[in-house]
Amino acid sequence: MVAKEAAGRARPGRTPAPAGRRARPRQAEVARLAGVSQATVSLVLSGRDIATGRPISAETRAKVLDAAHSLGYVPDPAASRLAAARNNLLGVFSFTATFPTDVRHSYYPFLVGVEQEAAAQGYDLVLFTGSSTGGAGAGGAGALNRVRLADGCLFLGRHAPADELRRLVADDFPVVHVGRRDEPEGLAWVGADYVSASREVVTALAGLGHRRVLLVREDDDAPASTDRERGFLDGLVGSGLPAGPGAVFRTGDPGGDLTADRVRAWVAEGVTAFVAEETDTGAAWRALRAAVDAAGLDCPGQVSLALLGSPPADLADEPAPMGFDIPRPALGAEAVRLLAARIAGRPAEGTLVACAFRPGATAGPPPAP
Repeated sequence: MVAKEAAGRARPGRTPAPAGRRARPRQAEVARLAGVSQATVSLVLSGRDIATGRPISAETRAKVLDAAHSLGYVPDPAASRLAAARNNLLGVFSFTATFPTDVRHSYYPFLVGVEQEAAAQGYDLVLFTGSSTGGAGAGGAGALNRVRLADGCLFLGRHAPADELRRLVADDFPVVHVGRRDEPEGLAWVGADYVSASREVVTALAGLGHRRVLLVREDDDAPASTDRERGFLDGLVGSGLPAGPGAVFRTGDPGGDLTADRVRAWVAEGVTAFVAEETDTGAAWRALRAAVDAAGLDCPGQVSLALLGSPPADLADEPAPMGFDIPRPALGAEAVRLLAARIAGRPAEGTLVACAFRPGATAGPPPAP
């Protein structure tokens, strides 16, 4: 009686599902039930008939969909991905020994943006670290083979190996670098507009009345560092301030080279504002603050300080310095959007994202002569 009532409620032409089924129905069973070929079932269920401009008739489509519904057919995710030659996986490669998941790490906000946008785009993430390939710059083909497990890969780091990136680009493997890069040609990247942001900081210091401003930067040729210096010098020139060789102090050992005596000597020469670049270590900013304190100089009463970026996480409780904030979550999200475009075969090039100026509490007018 129950079976008759169920059959009475069924749509015309639909065959009831076999009783006692436990295994996942296959497309071949759907094809038999609908009286069509398995190829037709595959085309209808995947939508490829419409995509190729050769749609199946409405009557046949209805038979296939009714049969699939009657059998409780659900596409096998693994088979669907294999058929599309994709895994719906995005790689994220960090040239660090372990993946930076500490909320205080400078990479963490990037990863928040990456994760949120990947979920919105329907991708899962695979995390790679330098330790799995022998460290940054090492690993060669091993690193390439590992990232190819995903549909495409994001690279995080100031010093991602150019040769490995060049091989990936040459093979047309979808890659996006988080951070501006000059090479290899054809690499898609997303980066912060450090040039404009650094220029704005110098312009603000000049607006306070400073006539001698000095940049302290690490001995590093990463694009992020060169962009900051370029913006700093542009700001000096645009404000009519001295922009000669003495305007930039470059050091490979900030903690050893930035001493109280050196800072006092610069102040005696007329420097009233110091600017440091942000790096992964924060070494330049830490050393500059320590040298100013050791020299007994009041900030911002006697000297002003500015940071081209955000302070290290362990210094976040101190008064915020003048500078700018890097939109790290937005950069991570934009990198995923660029990578998704590359995977889909759409063009993707370099993209700059603006930084937000931060007035801070470490800058004021220079002291009276």
